[in-house]
This record gives sequence, structure tokens and C-alpha cells, in this order.
Amino acid sequence: MMTLWAPAKLNLFLHVVGRRSDGYHLLQSLFCPIDWLDRITLEESALGIYRGGNCPWPVEDDLAYRAAMRLREEGLKMGRASRELGCMVSVHKGIPTGAGLGGGSSDAATVLMGLNRLWGLGLTAGDLARIGLELGADVPFFVFGESAFVEGIGEQVSPMPVAAEWFLVAVPPQPVPTVEIFRDAALTRNTEALTVRDLAQAAGNPSFTFGRNDLQPVAFSRYPALATVAQELLEEALAVGLEEGSVRMSGSGGAIFCSCRDEADARRLEERLTQRGIGARVRVCRHLHEPPAHLL
Repeated sequence: MMTLWAPAKLNLFLHVVGRRSDGYHLLQSLFCPIDWLDRITLEESALGIYRGGNCPWPVEDDLAYRAAMRLREEGLKMGRASRELGCMVSVHKGIPTGAGLGGGSSDAATVLMGLNRLWGLGLTAGDLARIGLELGADVPFFVFGESAFVEGIGEQVSPMPVAAEWFLVAVPPQPVPTVEIFRDAALTRNTEALTVRDLAQAAGNPSFTFGRNDLQPVAFSRYPALATVAQELLEEALAVGLEEGSVRMSGSGGAIFCSCRDEADARRLEERLTQRGIGARVRVCRHLHEPPAHLL
């Protein structure tokens, strides 16, 4: 049996720079893995691929299960696997769902990497990223496993060092459907594209304030409780001397985070928000420079 840990991510900024003819949105974002984790166990089986763990959703909607099925299919196509290959995939959720933290995509990437090793398929990171993109736009990032500038629909992943180390993450109880946000007519879809050079200086700031999240206004309009949490977090961030731009939403929401200068800032924010009774689950998180499931 193999036990792995799948990390969450934060979108330090997220710009929508266009839309393809097939309807997919073109994005630019700086992804940062953090130490909020799901636990995954993989156990070889002669009974095919089946699911354990504590995920309540249907198996056909389970990205980790679908990743295992898709990897076996790829192994068969390449002549590196047999139909007898099986596995019990168990995901024990720690990362909140519907929060823009990428838990499902991280689970899928972790299963791809783990089974690639467990089954001895010998696929490269590029192979797994290509397979992962079929499952979700964020999966390739988690395959490569380090902070990165991500472009296109998620397939262009350029590693980029990020100095930001400590974050206070607040997750309201309201899950946010990603598709609903991207379909909204009010979504900004024409932000000017950036280059890697544009980001170099911003990525070196311990408290990240560059850019914005283009999905945030739509999410806040549809779910006012998110805007309330963001405002409360901003007020407390300003009270401990952080900049206004340090607070924003991750992904399509609803997690709101503050990029802190150091651990002391993050702990002070956690204490203040707990005392205030903010309507969200709060957690201090750290940038993961070496994601725990990187098996390639």
C-alpha cells in the first residue's frame, strides 16, 4: 500500500485574458502549493479499480477515481499495462471542496503519479500532465508540483519561484460552482496578457499584492457572504499593517486568503479573526516548496 499527501493551492492572482472558439477561457495565474492536504492511499488489487475513502459524491464525479481509470487506459494503449491492473483508491479529504483550492485536481495528479510508480508504467511528467489536462485544467500544475506561472487553459506551466511564504486562508461554508462563475455574462474576459518578466519582481515580494482575481467580482455578486468575509479579513489585515492588495479570493472561490509578511502576521490574523467570530473556517498555511507527493 502507498500513502500519499495531495496539497491545496492558492491562485496568488488570476486574470482572464481571452476565450477560445470552443468556449474555454484563457487564463494567466500564479499558482502556489500550500500545506493544506488530502491523504490518499493506493492499494493494488486484482478486483479492478474501485474507491474507498470518505468522498460523498458519485464515483463518476470523483477525479481521483477517474485518474486511475484513465491511467490504466493509457497504459494499455502504450502496451505497458494489462487489464488485470487494479487498485483501491481511497481519498480522505482534508482540503475543503468548492473553495477554489484545487483539492480534486490535486487528488487526480497525486493518483496519476502514485499509480505510475505502483504499476511501473514509466510515464514522464509530461505524459501525466497531458493525461491530467483531460481531467481538469489545474491537474498539470499539481503534476509538476512547484509554484508556477500557469497560462492557456492550464496546459502551459512555467515554474516560478515565489517568495510569499505564509498565508491566512478563510473558507466560508458556501461552496462555489466553478462553471457558474465562468458562465456569468459580467465576467471580465479581456485583461491584458502578462509576460514572465512582468511577474519576476512581484513574485519576490514576501507579501504578494500583484494583480487581482478576475473571478472575484462575479463570485462576490452571486454570493454576498464571500464579500463579507473578504471585507472582515481585509479590516483585520490592515489593522496588523498589511496592504489592501494582500487579500483576495483563490480560484473561483470561495476561499479568501491574505498573503502575510511572516508567520507572526498570519498567527495574529488568525487570533483576531477567531476572536471576531468571522463566518468562515480560518487556517494558517505555508508555501510548500517540495510538495509531499512528488514521485517523478
